[in-house]
Amino acid sequence: MHSRHPPVSALEASQQNGGMNRYTLTPIACALTLVFHPAAAGPSIIPEQRTALSEVVVTAPQMSTPLTVVTDPKAPRQPVPAHDGADYLKTIPGFSVIRKGGADGDPVLRGMAGSRLNITADGQTILGGCGSRMDPPTAYIFPAEYDKITVIKGPQTVLYGPVGSAGTVLFERNDYRMAPGLKFNSSIMGGSYGRSDQVAGARYSLPNMYLQADATRSHSDDYRDGSGAAVHSAYTRWSSRAAIGLTPDDDTLIELSVAKSDGRAAYADRRKDGARFSRQNIGLKFEKRNISPLVEKVEAQIYRNYVDHVMDNYTLRTPPDGMYSAMNPDRLTEGGRVAVTLRLADATQLIAGIDMQSNRHTTRMGMGMSGPEANQYRDQPRKPTANFQDTGVFGELTQGLGDQKSGRIVTGWRIDSWRAEDTRTDETAASGVTRSRDHHLNSSFARYERDLAGLPMTLYAGVGTARRFPDYWELVSKESTDAASAFNTKPEKTKQFDIGALYRAEALTLTASAFYNRIDDFILIQSHVTKGPDANVTLARNVDASTWGGELGAAYALSAHWKLEGSFNYVRGENLTDGTVLAQMPPLETRFGLNYDDRTWSTGAMLRTVAAQNRFDLNKGNIAGQDLGPSAGFTIFSINAGWKPSPGVLISAGIDNLTNKVYAEHLSRGGATLPGYEQTSRVNEPGRMIWLKAQIEL
Repeated sequence: MHSRHPPVSALEASQQNGGMNRYTLTPIACALTLVFHPAAAGPSIIPEQRTALSEVVVTAPQMSTPLTVVTDPKAPRQPVPAHDGADYLKTIPGFSVIRKGGADGDPVLRGMAGSRLNITADGQTILGGCGSRMDPPTAYIFPAEYDKITVIKGPQTVLYGPVGSAGTVLFERNDYRMAPGLKFNSSIMGGSYGRSDQVAGARYSLPNMYLQADATRSHSDDYRDGSGAAVHSAYTRWSSRAAIGLTPDDDTLIELSVAKSDGRAAYADRRKDGARFSRQNIGLKFEKRNISPLVEKVEAQIYRNYVDHVMDNYTLRTPPDGMYSAMNPDRLTEGGRVAVTLRLADATQLIAGIDMQSNRHTTRMGMGMSGPEANQYRDQPRKPTANFQDTGVFGELTQGLGDQKSGRIVTGWRIDSWRAEDTRTDETAASGVTRSRDHHLNSSFARYERDLAGLPMTLYAGVGTARRFPDYWELVSKESTDAASAFNTKPEKTKQFDIGALYRAEALTLTASAFYNRIDDFILIQSHVTKGPDANVTLARNVDASTWGGELGAAYALSAHWKLEGSFNYVRGENLTDGTVLAQMPPLETRFGLNYDDRTWSTGAMLRTVAAQNRFDLNKGNIAGQDLGPSAGFTIFSINAGWKPSPGVLISAGIDNLTNKVYAEHLSRGGATLPGYEQTSRVNEPGRMIWLKAQIEL
């Protein structure tokens, strides 16, 4: 029997990793979990991956294999994340989030943001519409719907669409064959500032098919910072998904799925809020395994994602001077992928295939409206803005070395054929004429991994190159130094070196990674630039840059029940063209935790310390944010406790920011002037947060 994702229990994962749990965990929420699995009937099938909630709270997941982190998005987390993809990623060492308020921040990996970070959801590409990144792709991802999050750091894979020069993030579902019967899971969370989350999912399986449905909802009122000041940050988001799958045998899957989501969110950093985040999706995928000794797997997928976004100044706030305005961009993304996995020899595996995607962006707006006319923008025709197409051909080879396969070489190559069209017909386009450009961009990587004999340690070293085509936010929505459009911005060229080690012993685990990269034609976004009669334009321009840094992680079992753990991450960047620091680099950050867990009772404490950041380049950065100046360091202390009276029941409680510290992240947007709210230089983070959570699986 074979499964798409071979299931292992938390204990088995720990044993396979030499005693190291794949997740660094501490309890904080209050959760109640009931688990029941009906007796299987019919022919032998693939066992379920999740058989019980064996962990409490995720705080800082460590590498499980070289440059790869895998974590469970259904597990409670500290601090409590917003119900979007970016906030879940920030618990992984190396990640930061450019903050805007309560939700929809922009994820940053090792100082790199935007399309330098390749993000897929169930193998699909999702792209937002707002030219000012109000709705980054992670705003449309609801992590609680997925079964795992996989992060591959650096340009060290070519399999999942255009190479992410900073890394690749996969939000994945388990869609293997299950035992006949009904499985149900749900969770409810409540907390400070009106926080309320609900998640529900059900799957009914027959021997040769299944039906699945999932739904989520998350709400929060404005939170307050440590001084008690309200932050314009309320949000309400919901999502739903349904799928039907055919599994005629253990090696075959055909699934058709549909999904819909929407919501609204207040922003503390700008003059408008997100009044709509509507997404509609349909997808079809096929997978066949164990076809022959040569062909291990064939997979194919097609999808359609439509995003309809509204930003306005009247749904979640009072418009200034009674003047209403709204903008309504949308984006249609369609794509597909075909790949085959070949076992060329006992120690040689090749994955090769082709993928493609196209997206179309349009917009419409209404400005200077009075109250009764506020929604008339809906009756206006949409104006074309830009079209993008990409077709990629890829191959990734894994070659085992030595009699015991203790060494591996993993290498990959990819070529992307890009086409972009500026379809604007107003004054920002050149003489009202549609412009287009085409590029063929190569990316590749090679990595050597070695398992040491007589020592539970793996060493690795890799080099990767990635040529990244400018995205919509760099190419179309910004200007250049000599035109009212940045459509001629050059592609980026990244060369990165990665080294690291993983040590897994019974009581001690250590992970270490370091990197250095050189980026030619780095696309820098510079705001507040004086250009002719205008005094406040934002430009995109190419510079040369370099960054270096790394992450450390450790966990040490002081006894059978006590564990000490910690993580460290740092990145430093240089703008080689301007002779300045590279903007939007996160400061040094450490996390330390002390946890007790006897499988029935648990308690823990976490100390997060972020250093002051005095290296900045004012008004320069990326598509999501620019440097605001220096930032102060801070230390946040959180505590938690939990009780598991049986393997299927989990009860826990915790407090984030116990001391009610007033602080703001260095990577943050500037606070906007909002009536009734105190303006701050950065968006302040929540003060003391108490929350409870209940989860049920049947």
